[in-house]
Amino acid sequence: MTPTEPVIRGAGTQTAVRPPLPVKMVIAGGFGVGKTTAVGSISEIEPLTTEAAITEVAAGVDDLTHTPRKTTTTVAMDFGCITIDPTLKLYLFGTPGQERFGFMWDDIVEGAVGGLVIVDTRRLDDCYAAVDYFEHREIPFAVALNAFDGKVEYDVDQVRWALDVAEHVPVIVFDARERGSVRDALLVVLEQALALTEG
Repeated sequence: MTPTEPVIRGAGTQTAVRPPLPVKMVIAGGFGVGKTTAVGSISEIEPLTTEAAITEVAAGVDDLTHTPRKTTTTVAMDFGCITIDPTLKLYLFGTPGQERFGFMWDDIVEGAVGGLVIVDTRRLDDCYAAVDYFEHREIPFAVALNAFDGKVEYDVDQVRWALDVAEHVPVIVFDARERGSVRDALLVVLEQALALTEG
């Protein structure tokens, strides 16, 4: 056992390792911004996804301009988990991106310490609903600009201005395909939640 592992001391000489604290976090954003990819990149278990084929009807509603190879979409939620360290385990819940599934958000977000709002800078309009949701419910969140093809269309300051998010809300660039990048983005949300709790 390493010195960093939390222990529960019993009456005798034996010690037991305390299980990590479970923490719920939401990954939100518009259609096709990389929510399912982010959960899949970091989850230590096979992620649960509720992907359905994009039908001709859905294709007529959802904008596929910037995601022409996308053939499926989340219709309920994504779920995965990651142990951050021996004391903390994150349970990740990805929301569906389309407005027509917005009625599910309250149930998905209940009990979450915070949210990561993923943004495709080519389609800023698609993330307004997610940003508004967390702002109006005063849930700590961070905005993560997904670097599609390794780049973003607008920088952090431009996106902060366009979304009109408060100065205390972190706006970062990350890559939903990279495990380490997703981990760092989630840690930003945790720090934000902790800072607001202590404030």
